[in-house]
Amino acid sequence: MGRVITFIQVFALSSLVIFSNFTSAQLKQNYYANICPNVEKIVRNAVATKVQQTFVTIPGTLRLFFHDCFVQGCDASVMIASSGSNTAEKDHPDNLSLAGDGFDTVIKAKAAVDAVASCKNKVSCADILTMATRDVVALAGGPSYAVELGRLDGLSSTAASVGGKLPKPTMNLDQLNAMFAAHGLTQADMIALSGAHTVGFSHCDQFANRIYNFSKQNPVDPTLNPSYAAQLQQSCPKNVDPRIAVNMDPNTPRTFDNVYYKNLQQGQGLFTSDQVLFPDSRSKQTVNSWASSSQAFNNAFISAMTKLGRVDVKTGQNGNIRRDCSAFN
Repeated sequence: MGRVITFIQVFALSSLVIFSNFTSAQLKQNYYANICPNVEKIVRNAVATKVQQTFVTIPGTLRLFFHDCFVQGCDASVMIASSGSNTAEKDHPDNLSLAGDGFDTVIKAKAAVDAVASCKNKVSCADILTMATRDVVALAGGPSYAVELGRLDGLSSTAASVGGKLPKPTMNLDQLNAMFAAHGLTQADMIALSGAHTVGFSHCDQFANRIYNFSKQNPVDPTLNPSYAAQLQQSCPKNVDPRIAVNMDPNTPRTFDNVYYKNLQQGQGLFTSDQVLFPDSRSKQTVNSWASSSQAFNNAFISAMTKLGRVDVKTGQNGNIRRDCSAFN
């Protein structure tokens, strides 16, 4: 169905692009070259140690970065703990499933950076989260890439700011595109970032509607591969313990690769928001392209992550460098 784009929408969109370019202007590679020259190596070593302790570090950190950037920008506001009368972002229902290992990765990397006298309190939690995210992707077999740095940590974190800002597993293509476009991200960026579902897991309640009560005519979502649906029902029986989780990629769950897109071709997308990417003619060609070329997917993922990392970056008086990632200075 065609859409009429008004002048106001065009103006708002161009303003968004100008604004996002302005805020990302201070970001650059090797930002800490003269401040804390070994910061990337320090963070990478801390992340590698954490990954050796638990694989959950990888999807946990990747998801934390995404949830941070989509709410108030990439400013580590999701790291703040609730205190006194303030309920922070992390305690909004949409963030309660964030793995503690993601938070712990950033905290440990921050401690490692601050243990170097010349680096102490010179590197933001937001930048450490950005570097750690790149490192977990590489440690899982995905691409490594140069990260832009220079973000400050945000000065606000409220649960009230989260509502409606994060994608839901039930969303259709139009809803996903609109949500990503609000941050200056294209449909291709959205499909590339969805590819992060090649690692990690989900709790049964996030997709139970697809395997038990999809519609009156079809209790099971007809876009689900029947044998995959049966496998999910076995892993997630009705009234299952809500703590039970299943791998998002049933084939290579511990490797960051392009198998996510091959799964979509086979009806093995776990969420509605995953599987909608394949049958729709607007997105199908992209899915097929990346299913057949891991290099094409890796390039698109790097581009999308770089753009995501520029969202609403805090500068000047709008941020600072936290001494403790979980508390304001």
